[in-house]
Amino acid sequence: MIPLGICSVLALAVIAERLWNLRHDKILPPQEVAHLRNLIDAGEFVRAEEYTLSRPGALNNVLAPAIENRRESREFIREIVRDAGRQEIPGLERYLGVLGTIASITPLLGLLGTVLGMIQVFAVVAQQGVAQADALAGGISQAMITTATGLVIAIPSLAAYNYYVGKAEGIVLEMERLALELIKLIIERRKLGVARESQE
Repeated sequence: MIPLGICSVLALAVIAERLWNLRHDKILPPQEVAHLRNLIDAGEFVRAEEYTLSRPGALNNVLAPAIENRRESREFIREIVRDAGRQEIPGLERYLGVLGTIASITPLLGLLGTVLGMIQVFAVVAQQGVAQADALAGGISQAMITTATGLVIAIPSLAAYNYYVGKAEGIVLEMERLALELIKLIIERRKLGVARESQE
C-alpha cells in the first residue's frame, strides 16, 4: 500500500500541475495575439518580431521564427512553424510520462499486493487448516484491497493522461494556426506596401 500511496500523491501532483500550466489563456494569451495582430496589421513587422523575442513562451516561440522569416515563401514559413510547434510539444507534455507510468504500474502493484496477501492466507491455511472460515474470508478480502486501490488510482490517471496529451496536441495545432494566420496577414500587408521596416 505504501508504493500505491506514493503513486497516488504523484498522480495528483501531476494532474494539478498540468491543470494549472495547460490553461488555454496562459499558453495562448488573447491580449498577446491581439497586440501582435495590431502590429502586423499596421505593418510594424520589426516591432512584432521584437515583441515575440522579448516575451518567451510557447506561443511566441512558434511565432518568432515565422515572423523572422517573413520574407521567405509561404511553404518555407509553414515548415518552420511546424518545426517550432513540434519543439514545443515536450514542454507541453512535461510530467505526462510520469502520469502514464503510474497508470500502467498501479494495477500491477495492486495485483502484487493481492498475490502476496494470498500467499500469507494460504500459509495460515497450511498451518491451521480451513476450520476458521471467517478468518480466511477476512484475509482474502484484505488481500484484494490492494488490487482495488491500484485500479482506483490507475483509472483516473489514465483518463487524465489521455486528456492532457490530447490537449497539448490541440494547443500546438492552435499555435500553428495562429502563426500561419499572422503570416498570411504579413504577406497581405507586404503586398500592399504598408510595411515600415526602416529599422532594418
